[in-house]
Amino acid sequence: MVMEPYNLAFCPALKELVEDGEVSTERIDDAVRRVLRLKYRLGLFEKPYWPRAEFPDFGSNEHEAVAKSAAAESITLLKNENTVLPLPSNARILVTGPNANSMRTLNGGWSYSWQGEKTEDFAQQYNTIYEALQNKFGTANVKYEPGVTYKMDGQYFEENTPEIQKAVTAASGVDYIVLCVGENSYCETPGNLDELTLSENQTNLALALQKTGKPVILVLNEGRPRLIREIEPGSAAVVQTYLPGNFGGDALSDILSGDINPSGKLPYTYPKYEQGLITYDHKPSQNIAGKMEGAYDYGAQTSVQYPFGFGLSYTTFTYSNMSVDNTDFTSDDIVKVSVDVTNSGEVEGKESVLLFSSDLVASLSPDVRRLRGFEKISLKPGETKTVTFDLKGEDLAYVNELGKWTIEEGEFMLQLGDQTTNINCTKTKVWETPNK
Repeated sequence: MVMEPYNLAFCPALKELVEDGEVSTERIDDAVRRVLRLKYRLGLFEKPYWPRAEFPDFGSNEHEAVAKSAAAESITLLKNENTVLPLPSNARILVTGPNANSMRTLNGGWSYSWQGEKTEDFAQQYNTIYEALQNKFGTANVKYEPGVTYKMDGQYFEENTPEIQKAVTAASGVDYIVLCVGENSYCETPGNLDELTLSENQTNLALALQKTGKPVILVLNEGRPRLIREIEPGSAAVVQTYLPGNFGGDALSDILSGDINPSGKLPYTYPKYEQGLITYDHKPSQNIAGKMEGAYDYGAQTSVQYPFGFGLSYTTFTYSNMSVDNTDFTSDDIVKVSVDVTNSGEVEGKESVLLFSSDLVASLSPDVRRLRGFEKISLKPGETKTVTFDLKGEDLAYVNELGKWTIEEGEFMLQLGDQTTNINCTKTKVWETPNK
């Protein structure tokens, strides 16, 4: 199997390497055997092709509704200064930036084609961000001037000569600016980067538009976090769309208009600096004063743009009454952890309830915390729901210096929202098998 669709030189080159003894026939047999084994398990020898008629719902309205819902629930509101969002229905909007009118950037690589470069040819029936906002707020109220555009026929991250002043001039007659930045579609090696900084052209476009005094809603359309520390402070709102697919533009317009309340949470820590790349479950660090601090937290030594699990809503949620059914446990027990979540705002919304654990003392330096479970709930204004998790004691184990799963006597802290409680493991256990 060759996972590079445009390289036809691989097969004859591999054949020569085998004939020269550089690659053994046993290595080839092993690769072929694994491919054939999977095909056998999938039943492809008995039925290699599946008729389209056997999947009548493929691409149906129901499937498209699920695709739009998935995009809407993943899009994450990261900043909303002075509640600039949602926008009023009569808002006059400038849509700008290289990702504003592109289906290719909404889908990313491995969609329609390897690098995503053919998406525009096959996804014309769907709406870009610009087209979706026109449909939502009215054609007369939405204008488009990109300021920066990608070279669609060159390297994947090359940009044309910027026309920033055109975008600045277009902003004179609007109330809000929706600035769509990020990166062009890519995947694998052609998409490798030497740095995560947003392009100079896009940064300059953002800074110039912010000087107009119009509220700038920064829309991030990217497959990985591109650094925005220069332009984040001057943005009235920041929305992360990731790679939302064909219905990403429609889902975003529903969120910007308030027809949908955003409920996405960041699945990674968004860095502020390239040297600040860090996972949420890193090991703790110690500052000069001797206080243990973690890079995930707001007051940490390592500064991040936004932490893992962060995401705003148009309403507010209050956590209370966190409890566990058993504060002393062993690896064989299941601890029931519950918390009450209340919609303390004025509009209906969804909240992802995240259960974290922290091993407070261990033979090896433990992770700052680990995500152990999550559940998304919908709450009307004033409504309260109790969310309960079944936490297996063995799931709190870690891999020791001998490569064995281990859980040790001692305290663990559990966290749900701003609520915390401690539980105590009463018996050490080491698993002899790798999978516990």
